[in-house]
Amino acid sequence: MGLFCLLWIPAFYLFRRSVSAVNSVRYSWALLLGALAAVVLYFTGPLVRPGGFGLSRWFSAFIDIVGLPVIIPMLAYWLLKPLQKYALCRRFFPEYDFYCAAGLADFTLLWLIPLSAMNAAANPHRFPITLVIVPLLWTAQTAGIAFFFSFISRHSRWYSVAALSLSMAAIPLIACSSWWALFSQQTFIGVLLLALSLVPALVSLTAGFVRKT
Repeated sequence: MGLFCLLWIPAFYLFRRSVSAVNSVRYSWALLLGALAAVVLYFTGPLVRPGGFGLSRWFSAFIDIVGLPVIIPMLAYWLLKPLQKYALCRRFFPEYDFYCAAGLADFTLLWLIPLSAMNAAANPHRFPITLVIVPLLWTAQTAGIAFFFSFISRHSRWYSVAALSLSMAAIPLIACSSWWALFSQQTFIGVLLLALSLVPALVSLTAGFVRKT
C-alpha cells in the first residue's frame, strides 16, 4: 500500500499525458513548490484537531487530508499567472495559458508527488484509507475540477459559468465526504461517493483519448 501511495500520482500523471490530446507546458518547477509545501506541512502538523466521527472529522479531512492539498496548488497555478508580467518571475516560471485545463491538472499532480511520498513514508501502520483512498481522491479532484474548468473559457453566459463553478466546488465536498464515510466505517456510502467523485475524471480521460485517436 505504501508503494501504491508513492507511485499512483506520478503514474496517473504520465498516463494522463499519454492519452491527452493537449500538449501542455511541462511544469517541472511545480515539484519544487510541492516539496516545499510538503516540508511545511510535515513540521506544522494538522491544522484541525478532530474529535470523534462528527463534523470536526469532516473538516479535518477537508483541510488537512483530502481537500486543501489539491485546492492549494490549483490556486497557486492561477495566482502565479499574473506574475508573468514581471521579468524576474519569467526567469523562474514559464509562460502558460491561464485557461489551460491540462496545464492546471499537470501542475497540481506534480505538486502532489512530494506530498504522496511524505504520506507513504510517514504512515508506518499502513492504513488503506490513507495510502490508497487518499491518492485516488486527489486524482479524482484534480482531473475532475480540470475537466469542468476546461469548459469555462468556452461559455460566456453567466448561468453556464455558475453551473460549471458549482460542479467544480462540489467535487472536493464529495471527495471529503467519501473519506469521512469510509473513516466512519460507512463503507457503502464511502465507496458510492468515491465512485461519484471519479466520474468526471474518467469522462475526461475517455474524451482525451478519443480526441487523440
